[in-house]
Amino acid sequence: MRILHILDHSIPLHSGYTFRTAAILREQRALGWETMHLTSPKQGHTTQAAEEVDGLHFYRSLVPPSGPPGLNELRQMRATEARLEQLARELRPDILHAHSPVLNAIPAIRVGKRLGIPVVYEIRAFWEDAAVDHGTTAEGSLRYRATRAMETWALKRVDHVFTICEGLRCDIVGRGIPDNRVTVIPNAVDVEGFQLSGEPDALLRQQLGLGGATVLGFVGSFYAYEGLDLLLDAFPKLIVLRPELRMLLIGGGPQEGNLRAQAERLGVADKVIFTGRVPHTEVSRYYDQIDLLVYPRHSMRLTELVTPLKPLEAMAQGRIFAASDVGGHKELIRDGETGRLFTAGSVEALVTTVTDMLDHRDDWPTMRAAGRQFVEQVRNWRTSVAAYLDPYERIERQQHLRTPAN
Repeated sequence: MRILHILDHSIPLHSGYTFRTAAILREQRALGWETMHLTSPKQGHTTQAAEEVDGLHFYRSLVPPSGPPGLNELRQMRATEARLEQLARELRPDILHAHSPVLNAIPAIRVGKRLGIPVVYEIRAFWEDAAVDHGTTAEGSLRYRATRAMETWALKRVDHVFTICEGLRCDIVGRGIPDNRVTVIPNAVDVEGFQLSGEPDALLRQQLGLGGATVLGFVGSFYAYEGLDLLLDAFPKLIVLRPELRMLLIGGGPQEGNLRAQAERLGVADKVIFTGRVPHTEVSRYYDQIDLLVYPRHSMRLTELVTPLKPLEAMAQGRIFAASDVGGHKELIRDGETGRLFTAGSVEALVTTVTDMLDHRDDWPTMRAAGRQFVEQVRNWRTSVAAYLDPYERIERQQHLRTPAN
């Protein structure tokens, strides 16, 4: 089976999106399928029409000239469509597999219809909900409703829909898509790619000024929905209870400036360490400096519907964490068994849960073992990717029935 994937962006860019993509492609290849990969103009300017990254061959789309909102997206879709049609004619795939956002699905639908190739669409998050978090629209606005309508239009015109979690599956079915045309491919981890957490590197600990400290931390992109402002709001109260606490924030993103200013305003800037982005090969060393990870996501449609990768990666490394009780977390985390949940948006709940966990470190080894077992047995990529098999084969059989014999 030959599958041409249409992606928003890919490695070597680093994001949860690119890591999920790379894992899916490798597992699909392990199943004996031939995968081909096209990225949209969102990959950015490149001098190469294609490039090899970590053993995966990616075709690139041209980046069109920028223009006003609305026209920009139209130009991106046209660029993706032109490159996709060229590749589809040349590579002759059995299936076009578009990954969100809808800017990739619409070109795939148009090319698939012209060339008679089945199209599937994989929703990782809805474009309209991501736009709300980025501040480019508001829930219920005209743009929001128009974008939602585009997503629904695409969902109704593809041969099958894949998504990453039950929250999104229920939303998709609620839009009138038959249940038997929607399959969940859960977020997972490559367990063998994660080592269990080790002793903190003494030199790095000294460089970060963490000697003798108990460290709370977060590793990832600083988006508003991650709720790091809530963690900072809670920190002065935590310090009163435990003066030895320090906070380590590893990464960067749109909210970094706001978070630094907030730490100054709260008078805790000397106890909050912002490392900036660190090389991927060094991330594990920084993780090892953290005693307790905190994932304080705010409650909004995006976080209630979508499951993140971070808690699974933490479980794979045997790390201890507390997380807000948004829907995406509750779908992954067994409260009190693989991690702890606290009421989203509540400083008091965050403080209570963190202090309770720090007071009961004797429970941590059992929690570490339970988390690792969960990803080894349930949330690994081999198990998740196997769920593509039945829909793909059903689509292929239907295509053979539609195609007249020579």
